[in-house]
Amino acid sequence: MSQLASEFLDFAIARKVLLFGEFKTKAGRLSPYFFNAGLFDDGLALKRLGEFYAGTILDSGLGVDGLFGPAYKGIPLVSSIAIALAAAGRNLPFTYNRKEAKDHGEGGHLVGAPLSGRILIVDDVISAGTSVRESVEMIRQAGATPCGVAIALDRMEKGQGELSAVQEVARDFDLPVLSIINLNDLVAYLQGREEWRATLAAIQRYRDAYGIQLT
Repeated sequence: MSQLASEFLDFAIARKVLLFGEFKTKAGRLSPYFFNAGLFDDGLALKRLGEFYAGTILDSGLGVDGLFGPAYKGIPLVSSIAIALAAAGRNLPFTYNRKEAKDHGEGGHLVGAPLSGRILIVDDVISAGTSVRESVEMIRQAGATPCGVAIALDRMEKGQGELSAVQEVARDFDLPVLSIINLNDLVAYLQGREEWRATLAAIQRYRDAYGIQLT
């Protein structure tokens, strides 16, 4: 596990964005942990979150010309990431979309910089992959090229089949998916911490039942 991933887990747990217990997922599973990026809900938290994304993007070495944040959670994310990247010496344009097209003023669905070149989609997680699919379509319609997706957490668990939603996106669109942390990082973080022994055991059981097969 990288230092960045460890620091992000410290941060997410301290902010109570990452909680442990019993939580029902959209798939009806009882998960021993829950991640709610919407609770990064003040200026300092959003600033730090943007810095973690920026670090992950820069460390990846991925060639990026612009950022795209799908409405709604992607809007504050893409803004904070653009600011953090600029502070790190990488000034990139960013764009986001409206859920409904505006019929006055500048009009249209898109707000911000014109989409051009290689565009990185940013979101909190990938669940069903719907947001990514819609984003890919909008980017391509604008004449730009989707080059990847950056998320905060990869749960590394099966979707409807044997692949995870992240793996399906990577396969269907031939896009790399960058994540600040994944389930392996969480397990590594909890290992050796006596206070998290029961939590770790619950997560291991959940992973045995629903985790993807790693190749």
